[in-house]
Amino acid sequence: MSIRSKVIALIGALFVILGLAAVLVGKLVVMPSFAALERTDADTAMRRVSYALDMTLQRLQVSATDWGNWADTYQFVADHNSAYIKANITTIGLRQLNVNAMLIVAADGRVVVSSELDPDSDRPLGLDLAAARALPADFPWRANLRSAQGAAGLLHTNRGILMLAAAPVLDGTGHGPARGLVILGRLLSSEQIESLGAQAQSALVMLPAAADAAPQTIQESSTVTRVYRAFDDVYGRPVMTLRVDIPRDITARGQTAVLYASAYLVLAAVIVLLLVMAVLNRLILRPLATVTRHAVALGEDKDLTTRLNLPGNDEIGVLAREFDRMVSRVAESRARLVDQSFQAGFAELAKGVLHNLGNALTPVGVRLANLSERLRQAPADDAAQAVAELKEGRADAPRRADLEEFARLGCEELAHVVKAARQDVALISRQTSLIQGTLAEQMRATRNDPVIEPVRLNELVAQTLEIVPDACRRRLVVSAEDSLRAVGSVRVARTVLRLVLQNLIINAADAVRDAGKARGVLRLGAEIVREAHGAQLHLHCDDDGVGIPADNLERVFEKGFSTKPRETNQGIGLHWCANAIQALGGRIWAASDGPGCGASLHLLVPLAAVEAAPLARTA
Repeated sequence: MSIRSKVIALIGALFVILGLAAVLVGKLVVMPSFAALERTDADTAMRRVSYALDMTLQRLQVSATDWGNWADTYQFVADHNSAYIKANITTIGLRQLNVNAMLIVAADGRVVVSSELDPDSDRPLGLDLAAARALPADFPWRANLRSAQGAAGLLHTNRGILMLAAAPVLDGTGHGPARGLVILGRLLSSEQIESLGAQAQSALVMLPAAADAAPQTIQESSTVTRVYRAFDDVYGRPVMTLRVDIPRDITARGQTAVLYASAYLVLAAVIVLLLVMAVLNRLILRPLATVTRHAVALGEDKDLTTRLNLPGNDEIGVLAREFDRMVSRVAESRARLVDQSFQAGFAELAKGVLHNLGNALTPVGVRLANLSERLRQAPADDAAQAVAELKEGRADAPRRADLEEFARLGCEELAHVVKAARQDVALISRQTSLIQGTLAEQMRATRNDPVIEPVRLNELVAQTLEIVPDACRRRLVVSAEDSLRAVGSVRVARTVLRLVLQNLIINAADAVRDAGKARGVLRLGAEIVREAHGAQLHLHCDDDGVGIPADNLERVFEKGFSTKPRETNQGIGLHWCANAIQALGGRIWAASDGPGCGASLHLLVPLAAVEAAPLARTA
C-alpha cells in the first residue's frame, strides 16, 4: 500500500475520528463541564449563604460584646438595680439592636433579666428561653460562664429558629472576672431568609431539618440545580436545612452551542479533506516519493557519490539539498573517523591513566622527600667521627667519656631515623604496589571487563586514603559512617571504585581549601538500593567545602570543565570518574545547596546478582 493511499485513508479516518471525538467530547466533557460549572455555582451560592449567616451571627455577637463589656451592665449583674432595666432594657433598645430577645445571665446560670419583643406587634413573643429562670442544665454555653468566652449559634425554640450570640459580662475595659453572659437572639424569619438569599444573590428556601440528612447534597433536574445544606444548633443537632435553587441556563446554552459547533465541524471537515488531499498530492506526496526512491537506491548500492538534485525552495526541496550535503559530509567523515577513532580512544585512555598515576605518585614523592630530609639530618658523619677518635685512643678520660656519650646518643638517633625510614619505605612499597595494581587494572581494562571482587567499603576507604596525597589528608577529616560497615561485603570493580574515591577525596580537599578553611570534613555513607532489575550500591560523599553553584551541577562531569586554575587542573578527574562509573553500568551525580554550603557526590553502581540476597541479610 503506497503512502498516497495510506494518507488518504488516514486523513479520512482522522476526520471521522475527529467528528466522533467532537461528539463524544461534547457529550462526555463539554456538557458535563457545564453541569459541573452549574454545580460549582450552586455550591458557591450555598457557601455565600453560609457566609452571610455567619456574618449575621458575628454582627449579633458584636452587639452582645458591646453590652457585655459595659461598666453599667457589670454593676447591674452585681446589684440588680432596677434603674438599669428601665433605662436600657426597653422596647426601643431591642428595636435598635434588631433582636427579638435579650437575656443577662449571672455566672451561676440564673437569668438576671430577660426581655423579648415581637417587632410586628410590639408585644412579647412568649419565647420559652426568655421565660426560663435559668439556663438549662445541659445548655452548652454554661461552660462559657466560667471561661468568659463568647459564642454564637442557632437554637430551636417554641417560636422558631433563633440566632443566638453571647458575650461575657466584663468591667468595661475588657477585664474580669466575668460576672455572666449577655445573650441576644434574633428569630430566623422569612424576611431574614430573604435577606440572606439577597446577600448571596440566590433563591433561598428554609426547610425542616432531617435527622439523617447529609451535611450537603446536590440534586439536579432538567431545569434547576438544588443544593441542600443542613445546619446544627448549639447542641450539635440538626435544626434546619437551607436550599439554594440555581436555574440550569448554562447547560441549555451549552447544548445549543455544541449542536451548532458539531454541524460546522462536519461541513468544515468535508471541505478541508478535499483541499488537503489535493495540496498533499502536489506539494508533498510526489516529491516525497522521489526522495524515497533516491534514498532506497543510495542504500542498496552504498554509493555516496550520487546526488538527489531535487529542485524547489520548499521544505522538501531544502531537505533534498541538505540530504545531498549530508551524504557528502558522511563520505568525508567516514574516512576521517576510521583514521582517528583508534588514536582518539587511546588518547582518552591515556589522559585518565596519567591523571590517576599523577594522583598516586604525589604521596610517593612526598614520602621520598621526607625520607631524604630525615637521612640528611641524621648525625651519621658526627657519629663516625666520634667512633674514629675513640679508636685512636688519644683522648683523655673526660674527652673519652664525652665521645662515648655522644656515640650512644648518636646511635639512638640513628636507630630512630632507621625505624622511621623503614616505616616510610614500607608505606612507599605499599603505595608502589597500589600503583602497579592501577597500571595492571588499566591494562586489563583495555582488553577485558573490569574485575569484580568482593570488598568491604570501610576497608576500601582505608586503601584509598593510602594513595591520597598527605596535604589532602591533613586538610580533610574523612569520616566513614556506620552505614559503610552495615552494608557488609559487596562485589564491585574494586580498583576502579578506589580510583574514583581517590578523585572525590582530592576534590573535596580542594573544595575545603577554596572555602578558606584550614580543615574540613568529608562524610562517606552507603546503602543498598533495590530496584526491579537488581540491587545497586549507593555511595555518597558529603563535604563542607566551597559548594557547587546550581548551574555547574551537571557541568562538573564534562571533559575539560573545572573551576580551578588551568595551570594546575585540566578538568579530567570528574570526567574520568563519570566515564568509569558509566562503564560499570552505573551513574554519578552531584548535589549542593549552593556556594558555601558544601557538596554531595553520589555513586550508583550495580551489584552482581549472586550477591543480592547475601547483601540483604548483611544489611
